[in-house]
Amino acid sequence: MTKVFRNRTEAGKLLASHLAEYGNCPDVLVLALPRGGVPVAFEVAKALNLPLDICLVRKLGVPGHKELAMGALASDGVRVLNYDVVSWLNISSNTIDEVASKELRELQRRDRAYRGNRPPPDIKNRTVILVDDGLATGSTMRAAITVLQLEQPQRIIVAVPVAPQAICKELQAEVDRVVCLLTPEPFYAIGLWYEDFSQTTDDEVRELLTIAQQPALTNEK
Repeated sequence: MTKVFRNRTEAGKLLASHLAEYGNCPDVLVLALPRGGVPVAFEVAKALNLPLDICLVRKLGVPGHKELAMGALASDGVRVLNYDVVSWLNISSNTIDEVASKELRELQRRDRAYRGNRPPPDIKNRTVILVDDGLATGSTMRAAITVLQLEQPQRIIVAVPVAPQAICKELQAEVDRVVCLLTPEPFYAIGLWYEDFSQTTDDEVRELLTIAQQPALTNEK
């Protein structure tokens, strides 16, 4: 099995080359899914001269079956439920509240850690490029899409270096465009396609977001 990307930085640069038509567009915003999506999105935003921020969401997993999403949650407490799953499994409102409360605490911790005092971006009527370092089940990306749609963006574009082909096809029905560089079969796992897939730290996320707020620094030379 051949590793395709050296690291997330290289993957982001390659991904940016497939999104060139959005460069320098005033209504376009790049949103990263922390943590691993941030280094990828940083390179996309830098190459295209676009603002970068984060999309903080948590999937609300069914207790005992965390990969199965019964909903999604944003750091401001906005909650979206998958009523088909909730009714199918007869999940009580108390159970939903317990899971949501736990996930909200983690979301708010990350929001303070990553964004500090900066307000979240206004995405209404804007084109949003949602970036992660890859998709496996697509559940976290779906959570992000579900929450963002409430804020009425003009378009949502999902952009990732690698994902299963089936997941990409499913997402194409939910967003305006899906850009994926590699759809290997069999897929196995995201990290298998990177030489370096070491965990992105909170400090790295903060550093990249701080740099991204200083366009004069990121665009010089």
